[in-house]
Amino acid sequence: MDMTKPSRSVQGEQPAEPPKIDWQAALAGHDRWLRTVVLARVGEPQAVDDVMQEVALAAVRQSAPLVDPGKLAPWLYRLAVTQSLLYRRKQGRRRKLTDNYARRIRPSEEDNRELDPLEWLLSEERRTLVRAALRRLPNRDAEILMLKYSEDWSYRELAEQLGISQVVVQARLHRARRRLRDQLTALEVAETEP
Repeated sequence: MDMTKPSRSVQGEQPAEPPKIDWQAALAGHDRWLRTVVLARVGEPQAVDDVMQEVALAAVRQSAPLVDPGKLAPWLYRLAVTQSLLYRRKQGRRRKLTDNYARRIRPSEEDNRELDPLEWLLSEERRTLVRAALRRLPNRDAEILMLKYSEDWSYRELAEQLGISQVVVQARLHRARRRLRDQLTALEVAETEP
C-alpha cells in the first residue's frame, strides 16, 4: 500500500456543496411575506428595511447553509425571525424610547379627515384598539394574525411558508384569535371604567 497518498474512505469524503441559489430572485420572491414577519416581530415599520438587509446578507453568507432548496421558505422564515430578534436586542433602550414616543404621537385630524367625522372617529378608535391589543399579544400570535389577514393567505400557504403543518396553523390561529378577543375585551373594559 502506498503511504504517501492518503486514501479516501466513504466516511472521510467531503460533504456535498450547498446548492447554488439565485439569492436575488429568491429574496425578491419571498420579500412581501418576509417583510410582514419582520414587521410583526420588530413592530417598527421604519426598521423593516434594515432587518431585511440583514436577512439578505445572512442568506448570502449562509453561516447555517441551506441543505434542501425545497425548504427555502421555512429557512428564510427562520432567518427573518432570527435577524428580527437580533435587531430588537441591538436596539435595547433606544427601541423603548422610540415606542413610547410613537404611542404618544397621533396623526392630526387634518391628515385623516373623512366626510363623516363620527365615522372617522369610530374607525380610528377601532384601529387604535386593535393595534394596542396586537402589541399585547405574544409575537408569534401577532405574526400569524398579520400574515393571515394582511397577506390574505390560506392555511396551506401559511403552513408552506412557515414550515409547519396546516393543523398547527389552524391551532395557532385559533389561539391567536382567542387571545386577541380577550385583549380587545380587556382594553374596551379598561377604557369604559372611570
